[in-house]
Amino acid sequence: MRLTAPTAEDTRALGERLAGLLRPGDLLVLSGDLGAGKTTFTQGVGAGLGVRGDVTSPTFVISRVHPPLGDGPALVHVDAYRLGGPPELDDLDLDTSLEEAVTVVEWGVGLAEGLAEDRLELEIRRPHGEAQGDSETRTLRLTPVGARWADVDLAGLSDAAAPRAGK
Repeated sequence: MRLTAPTAEDTRALGERLAGLLRPGDLLVLSGDLGAGKTTFTQGVGAGLGVRGDVTSPTFVISRVHPPLGDGPALVHVDAYRLGGPPELDDLDLDTSLEEAVTVVEWGVGLAEGLAEDRLELEIRRPHGEAQGDSETRTLRLTPVGARWADVDLAGLSDAAAPRAGK
């Protein structure tokens, strides 16, 4: 499924709407260029899950846990940009919290897929340079992987952004 988000707020809104579909044990693997909106999207997920603390990029701490304010799952937010490979991701012991939390791994393509058979892969694109102009528009491609996502209706997410051709 492809969606467009005209602004950063629309990107956050998509994350917040997706949070309503998430449950403990879910893994989201985010990809996209620097500044595409991966952390912005994750901020929306955190808001939708109702977690404690500001969701900011964990670039230098690599991984940050945001406990729930209520009964929902925690958010484990990982930035794999500086990791050298799967062994370094394994060193984070994410599997110890994977069952109880929602885990979002930025820059996780090629690294995080081994954490779970079921995952939602999100590619976020934003034009750069002259093509960008004043536009904040992001294109999000959601790819569900595994049985967990087979019956999840992601079409409702388009209410938070302008749907784009192609599904």
